[in-house]
Amino acid sequence: MTNSIEKKPHAILTPFPLQGHINPMMKLAKLLHLRGFHITFVNTEYNHKRLLKSKGPNSLDGFTDFNFETIPDGLIPMEGDDGDVTQDIPSLCQSIMNNCHHFFCELLARLHKSAIAGLVPPVTCLVSDFYMPFTIQAAEDHSLPILIFSTTSACTLLIDLHLATLIEEGLIPLKDESYRTNGYLDTKVDCIPGLHNFRLKDLTDIIQTANRNDTMLEFGMDVAERVRRVSAIIFNTYNELESDVVNGLNSMFPSLYTIGPLPLLLKQSEHNHLECLGSNLWVEDTKCLEWLESKDSESVVYVNFGSVTVMTSEQLLEFAWGLANSNKPFLWIIRPDLVIGGSVVLSSEFLNEISERGLIASWCPQEKVLNHPSIGGFLSHCGWNSTTESICAGVPMLCWPFFADQPTNCRFIYNEWEIGMEIDSNVKREEVERLINELMLGDKGKRMKKKVMELKKKAEENTSPGGCSYMNFEKVVKEVLLKQY
Repeated sequence: MTNSIEKKPHAILTPFPLQGHINPMMKLAKLLHLRGFHITFVNTEYNHKRLLKSKGPNSLDGFTDFNFETIPDGLIPMEGDDGDVTQDIPSLCQSIMNNCHHFFCELLARLHKSAIAGLVPPVTCLVSDFYMPFTIQAAEDHSLPILIFSTTSACTLLIDLHLATLIEEGLIPLKDESYRTNGYLDTKVDCIPGLHNFRLKDLTDIIQTANRNDTMLEFGMDVAERVRRVSAIIFNTYNELESDVVNGLNSMFPSLYTIGPLPLLLKQSEHNHLECLGSNLWVEDTKCLEWLESKDSESVVYVNFGSVTVMTSEQLLEFAWGLANSNKPFLWIIRPDLVIGGSVVLSSEFLNEISERGLIASWCPQEKVLNHPSIGGFLSHCGWNSTTESICAGVPMLCWPFFADQPTNCRFIYNEWEIGMEIDSNVKREEVERLINELMLGDKGKRMKKKVMELKKKAEENTSPGGCSYMNFEKVVKEVLLKQY
């Protein structure tokens, strides 16, 4: 075994197998690699194949001390699945609870053999997504330090940790399905320290079930119970963004670190050799960047509903004609699986209408798009990555939350931070048109732009040398990951 291998700390990073979790974990992996860590990045076999398909068969080769490994996800492939869509999330969660500990321990055994053979350094620490809690047991079994990474907001973790409280208070599960639409979800929630003026509808949508044994609710409670056993948690956020929530969590965990926003923290490092190491599971259409070059400053609406959101063909049409009728240039990312139960069909009438000012693409390098000078607003599903990336770029938002933590993020965007507006879930083209015009040209849009630029400045201060997030990351490396090294 060479001295260089012996001396390197070795971190295994394990994201939840969704695009929105893989992306921030990859940024964290790059940051640790730049601090001298040997990295093993663990995707599921399904997502690893997608990554190779999108980036190229040799795209992950040749990176010194940065290796990729896989574990099975335990799911039976669905008939007709072409291997390029987001998998069923409840099924994934069920399998993570039941199967993945065994698969992960097999991986640890393989890496142990490789270390004995001198091929890799011995594993010295685990870095795990909050939603991959089987790694906690593995860390205990192998006496390894573990760092839990909340790839969603701090608020989402706080809510998950209080699911049992919501049940004890009789707020959930819902009495029956009618409670989703009869106004009950407007009930104020005052039993979660750190949350102020939140309603049930503002919490993660896993609480909106009448079934106490609902898979997602069970998964959330299982994760929360296991995570209470760890000492160190990091967040892709910064203190000013979620100060009350962070204070509420500080009383529950001995070591809690805000290290975000990760896009800005990563910019502080010289990482050219890792620049081409991507994590997008769909092929990126970079032609849209050329198209943006032809547009005026802050004139374009960027539309992307993320990797999980789906909608009906009727909702798609309402968004389409709302965008067209606004008469604003727009870049719209439409995944192949965006429409429920079918392919995306847009009429020739619509395509003719928007031919001079609209561009539709299947996927894109989002951070580069958001930071392009021509982007003036972001119509989003409010995933946490999209939210923080929009803040980092200083771009105000229109919100159409769909799933999981998105209602919570939306609440912060329009109510707490005042950097966005919400579109009704029952989307209508007239509302889309009106809100786009307000976002791009109205007085409220100008106020939101001012507010988001203030948040951007705070984010930059936090991630600059000497800033809170910057210093917290250094502490994490030294006090947690290198503690036993």
